[in-house]
Amino acid sequence: MQENKQQIKTTIDAPITSDSRLFGSIEGGGTKFVCAIGNEQLEVVEKVVFKTTTPEETLQKVIKFFEGKSVSAIGMGMFGPLENRLTHEKYGYITSTPKEGWADVDVVRPLKEALDVPIYFTTDVNSSAYGEFISREKADGLVYYTIGTGIGAGIVLNGEIVGVTGHPEMGHVSVKRLADDAEFEGVCPYHKDCLEGLASGPTLEARLGIRGENVALDHPVFEIIGNYIAQACVQVTLTIRPNIIVLGGGVMSPTLLEIVKKEFKKTLNNYVEIENMDTYLSLPAVVENGSATIGNFALAKKLM
Repeated sequence: MQENKQQIKTTIDAPITSDSRLFGSIEGGGTKFVCAIGNEQLEVVEKVVFKTTTPEETLQKVIKFFEGKSVSAIGMGMFGPLENRLTHEKYGYITSTPKEGWADVDVVRPLKEALDVPIYFTTDVNSSAYGEFISREKADGLVYYTIGTGIGAGIVLNGEIVGVTGHPEMGHVSVKRLADDAEFEGVCPYHKDCLEGLASGPTLEARLGIRGENVALDHPVFEIIGNYIAQACVQVTLTIRPNIIVLGGGVMSPTLLEIVKKEFKKTLNNYVEIENMDTYLSLPAVVENGSATIGNFALAKKLM
């Protein structure tokens, strides 16, 4: 492994044969990019991680990683909002993101021009949802939430990612304010107290003045956050009726998951049957935050 402050590169001894096709994965987040190359079995053979800076500098690092690697196609899951309708004039753009310097930026065209490969373009959370979907048995319908710097969600039903006029923006749904939290304004720049504005990672520092990673997992604030996440899970349960809801992202932990389960049961109040709460609300099955990478490999493979 070679490491510096800007980049971490890893080569993994997964098998490549002379007739194997290779697939690429680009997971673009507001903080970092994870680029990887995988084989036919969707196993990572090489990976690089680097900081998200300007679009020009970041995309050039992506191009440099893939140049000469002979990948057949690339799955690209990006932070949003973005335009992923193939017929739209701004297909391939990140649109109204609050990420400085990235609003209204075309991220697909520069990569296609430089690398000349098909690219499956979607949100990072859709990539994660698809990766979790193909990694689990008996999941005809799966919803994946990422609870981190922001909150996003992806839906996969019967093997297809859901979204017609655009991708879901389920992190910005309204939730019922708790009386104990009524004074907190919320951090979403668009809606203040939507789900993301009340339960994402930055709300920890906004409420407590402590960076999220330094907040003890048994702090009472997680009872509040767990309630809001549970409300979102109830909404999705009553509208989508999935087999499973996966809760990932940097804010989630086994401790917070138990709070979400408790609040979910209370809020749903047995209105519909949930056969097994321990499997219905779950942390990711793919280890080391690898859901999006596997999902991107699989989505790239679908282009062949």
